[in-house]
Amino acid sequence: MKGIARRARGALNALGLRWKIAALLALGCAVVAVAIGILVHQARLEQVSAGARSGATAQLVRVRQLYELTGQVDTAGDDGTEAAIDAPGLPASLRAAALDGQRTTYLDMGAADPVVWAARPVGDHVLSVREPLAEQAAEMAEFDQQLVVSGAVVVILAALGGAALASRLSRELRTAAATARRISQGDLDARIDHPRPPGGRDGRRGKDEVAELAAAVDTMAASLQQRIEAEQRFTADVAHELRTPLTGLHTAAELLPQCRPTELVRDRVLALRTLTEDLLEVARLDAEVERPDLDAHPLGTLTEGIVQRAGCPVRFVAACGLDDTLVRTDARRLERIIANLVANARRHGAGSVDVRVAGPVVTVSDQGPGFPEHLLKDGPQRFQTGARERGQGTGLGLTIAFGQAQVIGARVELRNAEDGGGAVASVHLPEA
Repeated sequence: MKGIARRARGALNALGLRWKIAALLALGCAVVAVAIGILVHQARLEQVSAGARSGATAQLVRVRQLYELTGQVDTAGDDGTEAAIDAPGLPASLRAAALDGQRTTYLDMGAADPVVWAARPVGDHVLSVREPLAEQAAEMAEFDQQLVVSGAVVVILAALGGAALASRLSRELRTAAATARRISQGDLDARIDHPRPPGGRDGRRGKDEVAELAAAVDTMAASLQQRIEAEQRFTADVAHELRTPLTGLHTAAELLPQCRPTELVRDRVLALRTLTEDLLEVARLDAEVERPDLDAHPLGTLTEGIVQRAGCPVRFVAACGLDDTLVRTDARRLERIIANLVANARRHGAGSVDVRVAGPVVTVSDQGPGFPEHLLKDGPQRFQTGARERGQGTGLGLTIAFGQAQVIGARVELRNAEDGGGAVASVHLPEA
């Protein structure tokens, strides 16, 4: 029984909200219909039984009067009624009651041949009347059939009505879920815009839980959008304000005499300038104001030139010679993507960094500890570099690579090598 109940719950959970509501409403209506049907059946059965007993008693009185006048018993009536003295088929309980001086009846509607008996004592004998109830039994069967048909129609109509009502609710909930997914994917302008219910006489709005849910999601999206836009503006403003003093600081550092402290100052100033430029680039990507200059390029030749200009030891590998698959891309932005992936591999990885071209895909791999699990699951986060063993950094390199890839219509995938041999970043470009 537990297994059946568990399977039933699993089947119910597998249904959609619309069908769950329809099934529960149909089940509730079925229970009510069965209960009402039983009550109506019992009431009708008692009515038919009372009529049959009353008729049999009246017939017994007529037969007794005739017997007292003529000394004879009318054994068979026109309606199939049978009267007899000490009838052989008389039920034992009815015979015993009659011999005790009682006038009583006996009804049997459940037999194959339903009948009603009425009996009374006549001296030391029992005068009885037997009346067939085939017509009443057929009437009850037809009445029960009508009850079943009516109950089935009510259950079907309730299920259809519940499905129709639940369909609208399910559609509104699916719309809310789809809007929430769009918001989670970065579309902060997405709104449900569910119509609010009109206010009542007291000025308060009606109770519409779906409308309240839609309003809550829209409010959350608007608040989230305001917060993110404020953060983006803050990042852009900070980077812009730092640009001017850093330019002056860089100029002043170049005028210092050559020595070890000067080299340290110039190195830190250069790091600050690079960070500022990265912040400005992230701000432009967030604002979605970047416009690519797309053109057809041979990917193998283009990537080989990017690797040669990387300024760090990188091994370039072509899958089958120099694969010059034509791709539609922005060469400057693609160089920015590959350069950031290479710099990330050099900073956080270990061993040699390989850049491989195979068809419209560029792959950058290293031999370090690989990407942390949260980075593979959630994607890059600015100012978060992942696991401690992958070194230190600002976390902007992968963010910029993903942002520039979105601008040129490419796709960046991160994974770890199957044999535990490091991190692998692949750039999938649209073919020309």
